[in-house]
Amino acid sequence: MTWTITPEPYDSPVAAALWRAYYTEVSDRWYLLHESRRTDPAELEREIAARTGAELTPPGGQLLVAWHEGAAAGSAGVRLLSPTTAELTRVFLYEAMRGRGGAAKLVTAAEEAARELGAGTMILDTRHDLVEARTLYSRLGYEETDRHNNDPYAEHWFRKALLNQR
Repeated sequence: MTWTITPEPYDSPVAAALWRAYYTEVSDRWYLLHESRRTDPAELEREIAARTGAELTPPGGQLLVAWHEGAAAGSAGVRLLSPTTAELTRVFLYEAMRGRGGAAKLVTAAEEAARELGAGTMILDTRHDLVEARTLYSRLGYEETDRHNNDPYAEHWFRKALLNQR
């Protein structure tokens, strides 16, 4: 199984399709869990339009796309929050691509991108229902920490030192 990870413009058609799939899945999972319904289509469109991903561009960020045997399979974003701290965001694989090692490769590539941006620490947040994500981050050496932001949907916060891990 061949995986490659490449930088991608946040506003490319590939990035847009991945963002739509990511946001649809995490939003639907939240609404199904808490309100027994899927995301309202109008709300979905508003949120996708409002969160363009423009912060995932150099020099302060990077969007990465995972390709599996030549097809776009997932994404991960990195953005600097300070000169030494980066945030990992938008980690996603299409459901059919999960369980093939791509998520770990994406996160590892995102860590390298964060180092190249000058970060020595990576932080992230996730939700309680995203068990797969929490398992992945723990397996990759992220430690759960206290809250580091005010995101109303965040329920778990993680941190990893990136220095001297090349």
